[in-house]
Amino acid sequence: MKKENTLFLKIKTSFAPRLWTRNLFELLPGVTAVALLAWVSFLLSRYIGIELLGFEKSPIAPILVAILLGIMITSVMPTFEILTPGIRFSVGKILRFGIILLGIRLTVFDVLRLGVYGVPIVIICIASALLITTLINKKLNLPSRIGTLIAVGTSVCGVTAIVATSPAIEAEEEETAYAVAVITIFGLIATVAYPYLANFLFSGDAVKIGLFLGTSIHDTSQVVGAAKVYADTFAKPLALNVATVTKLVRNMSMGVIIPFLTYAYRKTKQTTDQPNRLASIGKLLPMFILGFLLMALARSVGDAGINANGKAFGLLELDAWKSTIALAQNWGDNFLVVALAGVGLSTNLRRFRGMGIRPFFVGLGAALSVGVVSYFAIYLLGNFIVY
Repeated sequence: MKKENTLFLKIKTSFAPRLWTRNLFELLPGVTAVALLAWVSFLLSRYIGIELLGFEKSPIAPILVAILLGIMITSVMPTFEILTPGIRFSVGKILRFGIILLGIRLTVFDVLRLGVYGVPIVIICIASALLITTLINKKLNLPSRIGTLIAVGTSVCGVTAIVATSPAIEAEEEETAYAVAVITIFGLIATVAYPYLANFLFSGDAVKIGLFLGTSIHDTSQVVGAAKVYADTFAKPLALNVATVTKLVRNMSMGVIIPFLTYAYRKTKQTTDQPNRLASIGKLLPMFILGFLLMALARSVGDAGINANGKAFGLLELDAWKSTIALAQNWGDNFLVVALAGVGLSTNLRRFRGMGIRPFFVGLGAALSVGVVSYFAIYLLGNFIVY
């Protein structure tokens, strides 16, 4: 018996390279298709946001374009079987790589710059958005996973938070795509309207306006777009700086919120389906979130080295360190767009019909509530912030 097992292992090992090559060729067509779709999405995002709408940086995320294009393609023609393995690989593995690389954007120094009064404002807005959105979702009797995705997209960082939370709570591709669409629509409305609304509400106070834009608009690109509109229109660039830092602080909360939501989801699942089974630490803190946190830590340590002796990790000069950060950011963005192009190509529109218009009411309630909470939190604490 031992000899037979040994022989089987030798045969299996000898064929491993061939199996690896076969898997590579199976993945190649689908990965190529989603990469091509992602490239087209980047071009359309720039054309619509910059050429047509006149923004310096497009507020229309390539991720949204990729999802919509993918859904449109799937609606008019079926997905070829040869593409399926590569699309699944993109939605799974490439998505996680992109999320890990996003951590390079963040540093603990961003929190310190915002100050002791700015961080509580961000926390209040995040907590209220999570709570209110969850309550609205339950009231409308929608699936808990789509409510969770809309809640985390509203409270943390829009599309990025949705795609990071989706695999942690085992959301379907259709649920992810729907949540992204809802968040993006209301985020775009806020991008256009909030710069002028904020100027009226806070009487031209650049710090308070930056806080409001950074806490009430969903996606990072939309926050930057709205803040740039305000800065250019009213000649107050400080609002852009404050809004950007505020949004980065919101983004950092992903490392805490996603494990918490994963725990809540697992606990509910155990109660209904598996009462005697405990969730493992690996499921509560997925490896890609751990990688995300490690990248943020690396960014913080590298920045500390630059501030201390002019070298990140004692090796990289300032220009080289900036180039490294930019490279990681670009690849992270590219991976996410590729992954979400795969989501679009694997999304079945028939699943949307069962959800109807209700998720949009959840998104509307979430957007309005976080805006109101942000206003009152800044009204109470904003005067203490000196930026």
